[in-house]
Amino acid sequence: MPANKNALIRYKTIDACLRNRQRCYTLADLVDACSIAVFGKEDKVKERTVQGDIQMMRSDRLGYNAPIEVYNKKYYRYSEDDYSIAKSPLSQNDYKVMQEAVDMLCQLADFEQFSEMTDVVRRLQDKLAISKDARKPVIHFDSVPDLKGLHLLTPLYNHIAQRQTVRLSYQSFKARQASEFVFFPYMLKEFRNRWFVFGCKRGDPKIYNLALDRIVSVEPHDAPFRENPEFDPEHFFDDVIGVTKNLGDKPSRVTFWADDNQSKYIKTKPLHPSQRLVKENDDRSCVFEINVCINLEMYSVFMSYGPGVKVLSPPNAAAHMKKILTQATTQYTEGEAE
Repeated sequence: MPANKNALIRYKTIDACLRNRQRCYTLADLVDACSIAVFGKEDKVKERTVQGDIQMMRSDRLGYNAPIEVYNKKYYRYSEDDYSIAKSPLSQNDYKVMQEAVDMLCQLADFEQFSEMTDVVRRLQDKLAISKDARKPVIHFDSVPDLKGLHLLTPLYNHIAQRQTVRLSYQSFKARQASEFVFFPYMLKEFRNRWFVFGCKRGDPKIYNLALDRIVSVEPHDAPFRENPEFDPEHFFDDVIGVTKNLGDKPSRVTFWADDNQSKYIKTKPLHPSQRLVKENDDRSCVFEINVCINLEMYSVFMSYGPGVKVLSPPNAAAHMKKILTQATTQYTEGEAE
């Protein structure tokens, strides 16, 4: 791996550590985190290398000017709670390198095999133009910049790529306090601007999806990494809307009616890649069909269409929609006003 790429990985790893206010990091802790991020368990980053990285991040040579401080004579942290090197403006050299990369991606996007890259390339072009010209953005993408847990994306990505076992501290919405467990991370997935990590707990073959905004802390663990041969990250989500699915779940044929107005949208933006038009009625309402595993996210999508959509089958799905919509109407009474 090129030295400059190693350095970038180390900077991002140190940045993630120093932004984590749930844990105190010594120099030795930062060395261990950087070693795992760069080499996994195959090698170790030298202490003086990390010390040099810290000095580089503190300086203006890369434009970071990171406010890294030492407290209690041993622990490192940012003196500014909201600081991150990811928020630093691009230098002229950074812009040049990024522009060359985007130009290359633009050429690839012309090929049919890379057509899915078009939106990403356009976003990069817009971001670079904003950085260089200080102009207002031309393209807007939905995002939740202050969402908790986003600082964990880089370390978790590195742990997955390096097949590194981790120890997680996780607190679900229902739990009063966090619980700790050993975890084998397999995949990251985004759904509606929220990120999830998929994997198995030690001693449990079940696939868990953990929301990053509920993760309190994550750190490398020395337990051997264990794969789950039944989990295929390439096709696991082929038959699901959202992120809720268990190993062995089978898709169901779900049919639904949509009125004239909603049918126009659903035709142009299918609810799922398996969607097909079953019937178009004289009043221009339509019946559609999708093959998916039934879960909460599917119901949520159907509810978002209000009275313009009705689930027809399977019977249990139609009954569930009727139940939750009936419960919703009880929240309102005639003439009620705040």
